[in-house]
Amino acid sequence: MTDSTQTPASAFEKIIDGKQTHLYTLKNKNGITATFTNYGGRIVSLLVPDKDGKLTDVVFGFDSVEGFELTGDRYYGATIGRFGNRIAKGKITIDGEEYQLSVNNGPNSLHGGKNGFQNVVWDGKQIDSSTLELTYLSKDMEEGYPGNLTVKVTYSITDDNEFKADYEATTDKTTVVNLTNHAFYNLNGEGSGTILDHIVQIDADHYLPVDSTLIPTGKIESVNGTPFDFVTPTVIGKRINDDNEQLKSGKGYDHNYVLNQHDITMPIATVTGDKSGIKMEVFTEEPGMQFYSGNFLQGKNIMKHGQKDEFRTAFAMETQHYPDSPNQPQFPSTELKPGQVYKTQTLYKFSVAK
Repeated sequence: MTDSTQTPASAFEKIIDGKQTHLYTLKNKNGITATFTNYGGRIVSLLVPDKDGKLTDVVFGFDSVEGFELTGDRYYGATIGRFGNRIAKGKITIDGEEYQLSVNNGPNSLHGGKNGFQNVVWDGKQIDSSTLELTYLSKDMEEGYPGNLTVKVTYSITDDNEFKADYEATTDKTTVVNLTNHAFYNLNGEGSGTILDHIVQIDADHYLPVDSTLIPTGKIESVNGTPFDFVTPTVIGKRINDDNEQLKSGKGYDHNYVLNQHDITMPIATVTGDKSGIKMEVFTEEPGMQFYSGNFLQGKNIMKHGQKDEFRTAFAMETQHYPDSPNQPQFPSTELKPGQVYKTQTLYKFSVAK
């Protein structure tokens, strides 16, 4: 779906919790344009050229700040924290002390709790035409997490046609941190229908199986011979309805992939829109990535192009440390101590498939 109308910035001007919200527009020299709001640190739209050169909005979002504020689906485009993904029973233990986090997803804590970073108004500062800096102080014991956490997220649109996210955080007390962005993508364009014909490749030989509440069991299992094998390019819908207990738990793909050894110069995932020819490559310094196939979308929301967010019409690829890491010592640590700097980068690069 191409974008013929620009969302008016005035639709994003509002006072929420005593702070002013705005819409910010970033562009690169090639005409790629993204909009963001400091409410929830969200990406609102992302226009990239398709195989015919038409600018196509590949990110799901709303056409006003109220759309994001009032929906029951809190995560569209948001900066996620203090901890992306799930923590079992909302409990963590740090330096021998147990903390009870906000529980908001069955028995578990999801994406930082009921009032995670998606619900707060960040301080926004547009650095230049292609760079936005967002800052937020998450106070000690906010949503149950210890430590005053100072967070800075820099979003930019590079001249290499990348949507780049740089995350940074410091704390005054030992805590846990796992930041990500929860953009929902459809590379054929927002509102263009199913994502099941998109082609996906993920550079991961292993994934994390989950229990019925979507908490990792602790095992790290091979994707070989399972519907989770995207080592070679595979259509999303090819095996999504296979008779598989893990697919039933997530109602489709909603699992963390244990990425093969990589650095920021190597794409760890590639997705191609079957109609648009738009290719998105994911680069990250994170050890994992949650691949989510839009299984809980229910068509309840009217998005910015007038279409509904129907079942499996968008996907997410959230780069991250593993879910429930604070309770699973065999997983890479998410602890951050005073004096340390949490720093990580992820970027999504757009081109046209050859």
